[in-house]
Amino acid sequence: MESLYVAAGVLGLIILFLGLGVWVFSGLLLVSIVGLAVFIDMPLARIGTILGPIMIRSSTGWELSAIPMFVWMGEIILRTDISTRLFRGLSPLTYHLPGRLLHTNIAGSAIFAAICGSSAATTATVGKITVPELERRGYQKALTYGSLAGAGSLGLLIPPSIIMIVYGVIAEVSIARLFAAGILPGIMIAGFYSTYIMIVSLLFPSVAPAEGERPTAGDMLRGVVDLMPIGLLITLVLGAIYSGIATPSETAAVGVGVTMAYTAVTGQMNRKVFRESLFASVHTSCMISAIMISAAFMSTAMGFMHVPQDISAAISQFDLSPFALIALLTLLYIVLGMFLEGVSMTVMSLPITLPLIMAAGFDPIWFGIFLILMIELAQITPPIGFNLFILQDLTRTSITRIIVAASPFFLLMCVGVLCITVWPEIVLWLPDQLYSK
Repeated sequence: MESLYVAAGVLGLIILFLGLGVWVFSGLLLVSIVGLAVFIDMPLARIGTILGPIMIRSSTGWELSAIPMFVWMGEIILRTDISTRLFRGLSPLTYHLPGRLLHTNIAGSAIFAAICGSSAATTATVGKITVPELERRGYQKALTYGSLAGAGSLGLLIPPSIIMIVYGVIAEVSIARLFAAGILPGIMIAGFYSTYIMIVSLLFPSVAPAEGERPTAGDMLRGVVDLMPIGLLITLVLGAIYSGIATPSETAAVGVGVTMAYTAVTGQMNRKVFRESLFASVHTSCMISAIMISAAFMSTAMGFMHVPQDISAAISQFDLSPFALIALLTLLYIVLGMFLEGVSMTVMSLPITLPLIMAAGFDPIWFGIFLILMIELAQITPPIGFNLFILQDLTRTSITRIIVAASPFFLLMCVGVLCITVWPEIVLWLPDQLYSK
């Protein structure tokens, strides 16, 4: 019973420090230090000797070098014409689908996710192009906003994904297998979104008004040409990983080089673009690294205090079935998603949830995709869903209206979570085919 009091005390400290608005990095360090000092009476000198090696070990892994590279690639892309070419290329190709240009939100976000790795960047970049165009052409605003909110979160699921790298390092699983595991679920959920748009458009044709002349074969060919730089970049990055030619870290560096070459050849690279993209990537990468250091220390501290073991033992007393455990974790992550962003959710929860999942017999690769879907749900969950606030800023619309518009897509993602839980082969089939055990 005393051990459960320790677990409750640690949880109380987390709520206290984060509720006071302390930075996540500082909050996790404070929780760890106070917990060790108060609950097991560890001397501060001893805590310091534990912290030093953890800081070095958790911030110098070779796999982590992929994070700043993929972030930098995304920041450069944000400052080029790739997003404009994406919309221009997709427009004639989606004309014949019910819903027409609304599908550019879905397809554009899925394609951009494959070269960016960030949900916020995907939503902001695609939204800057599609939202004004769709509003100008008379498309229903609710479906425009909702489809972008849902599809923008695909930046986390479709590789290369920064959160996959973070999970892979912490859970000690293959990042390349994680990348492969995210492809089919990403396509499935994008398919759910497009199917929903088509059904709504067939039932209520006014949501996607008919416009303009039917695109010619020449228009479609020009659309394909506009998409070629994006297709080339995706092929180089993902092809190098899945073929085994390069590791994710090496491929990230190649991606940066190819992106720089494209911006240089097209005359878009200048001192301002280089400086702004580099500084933004350093800022984001340092934030992620700091959170991972503090989370690694908290994970070690929880091990000293036996928190994961005690919580696992307490849950095991309920004799939950594997599906009941997943249902419980789903509720836990939805609640966490109301208050935390993706990296924080991952690093704070894994020391507790990963042992439970492994004990229940789930594949850690599968759980990585499940966790990322939970984080995607958090992106469109109030009160601090990042995609919701990005859309509010883009559209100058009330947050309540954005939340209502995103609700159907939240439910569709929940259906996606249910599908991968009932049929885990959706996640595991492709990595098993590419990387035979």
